[in-house]
Amino acid sequence: MNYKDSAYEKVISVFLWAMLATCASVSAQSIVYSEPDRDDPRTLNFEVVGKIGGKFLIYKNARDDHFFSVYDSEMKLSAKVKADFLPSRTKILGTDFLAYPDFTYFIYQYQQRNIYYVMAAKIGPEGKIMGEVTMLDTTSGIGYTANNRIYTIVNSEDKQKLGAFKISTRNEKEHVITSCVFNKELNQLEKVRIPVPMPDRNDYLGEFGLDNEGNLVCLRESSVAANESVIKVSLVIKSLGSINPTISEVKVKNLFLDDIRIKIDNLNKKILITSFFSKQKRGNIDGLYYTLWDKKNGTELLNATTVFTDEFRADVKGEGSTKTAFNDFYLKNLILRRDGGFMMIAESAYMNSRGNNFNRWDMMNRSPLYNPYFGSGFGMGMGMGFGGYYPYGSGFNAYPWGSPWGMNNMGGNNVTRYFSDNIAIISFEPDGKMEWSNVIRKTQFDDNTDNYIGYGLMNSGDQIRFLFNIQEKRNNVLTDQAMSPQGQIDRNPTLKNLERGYDFMPRHAKQTGSRQAIIPCMYRGFTCFAKIDY
Repeated sequence: MNYKDSAYEKVISVFLWAMLATCASVSAQSIVYSEPDRDDPRTLNFEVVGKIGGKFLIYKNARDDHFFSVYDSEMKLSAKVKADFLPSRTKILGTDFLAYPDFTYFIYQYQQRNIYYVMAAKIGPEGKIMGEVTMLDTTSGIGYTANNRIYTIVNSEDKQKLGAFKISTRNEKEHVITSCVFNKELNQLEKVRIPVPMPDRNDYLGEFGLDNEGNLVCLRESSVAANESVIKVSLVIKSLGSINPTISEVKVKNLFLDDIRIKIDNLNKKILITSFFSKQKRGNIDGLYYTLWDKKNGTELLNATTVFTDEFRADVKGEGSTKTAFNDFYLKNLILRRDGGFMMIAESAYMNSRGNNFNRWDMMNRSPLYNPYFGSGFGMGMGMGFGGYYPYGSGFNAYPWGSPWGMNNMGGNNVTRYFSDNIAIISFEPDGKMEWSNVIRKTQFDDNTDNYIGYGLMNSGDQIRFLFNIQEKRNNVLTDQAMSPQGQIDRNPTLKNLERGYDFMPRHAKQTGSRQAIIPCMYRGFTCFAKIDY
């Protein structure tokens, strides 16, 4: 081989390596943006419904206008369909979506005169209604004009069951749940009134869930006083087809619980109840409480606590004391493993207005990034004070507190500053033993809006990606960090193909494939959407 041939091969080798590197970079991550729809008002409400029939469906609402925008794989707008089946001159008080591969159910609530309706429409990949609307339930004789939803929509994990329920609190000694359960075709399986005794003065119903068999599950909580920590918890299970619920007290062991969550493990037929706890009233958060309940036998399998170590507290704290390190943390995600273990993800979130900081008791033990009334049943609500019905949510990843997508201002010219800081992750083995913990560090804040802070999740099975903005020179830059099942976190470089002028809202992202997500963003004051493929 002569020198020229050797030099030629080197050039080819360098070229091939460059091509491989380019291909690897392209395959690693790509972003495609939709064009801002200039016809959309700047006060637009929206929700990413998901990937339906290969198209991306997004619901939009501005005042009394409701429509579905359909985007192709390149995020080009292919159709914009007005939801003309909705009642005219009527305020829609709640919307929920249950998406399948080839259609989605659009569930909406409204009031006309003294009758309140919850309806469902089947929407196809082109954004058009399929068939006729279905009435799920009504409530008559309402003597007031409702400003928020009175029904909560829940669905089973396999999406084969759908529940719509409301709660009457007229009798403070016995709250009554009216539950309607449907199959995938929206055929009603049952409609039943469920009386739940409220023996203590500060009893109320907590988070709800629906298992794959159609059984309704919720918590009855008893607090020290209104908006205070919980000292007693009971598990309420109403089996499909039965009349009366079974109510079982859960051992709390002289703890003060806060931000209680429930998660149904359909694979292992168990129910997980978990919460932060303190050892004294209004005390600092000391650790995590969790109970595992066997649905089949109706017995408690595990009741344990994990006290956070000083090392872990020092790892998660911002600028404060290690004693108060978890006081601004709220449970955001519970992820179940096939072996019965689980992972808890919590985020630090707080706010202030006129220099006054609001603590978790001011927030009624809920994150300031939380709102029960917008989105697909995300978040969990408290009593509405009508003396009638109050709504609850069914999960995590809550929507903003206040206006759904616009400015949040607490009166006059006040500036409300929202903060969202570190993320704490703890993994537990099936026997409840803490397996590992880790922290994702971030510092975020914004004034009068919380749209651009917080994080979104993408779960691809082999790893979980945390998507969030980092602030560089007063600009938000989208970044991601990937976590392995063993808790190792890879701090990836800034995402490629980020164009200037786009402000991402990762907390409102919707995963649409194993390695794909749609993230809302703002461009020059208009809402648009970015598709990210890994």
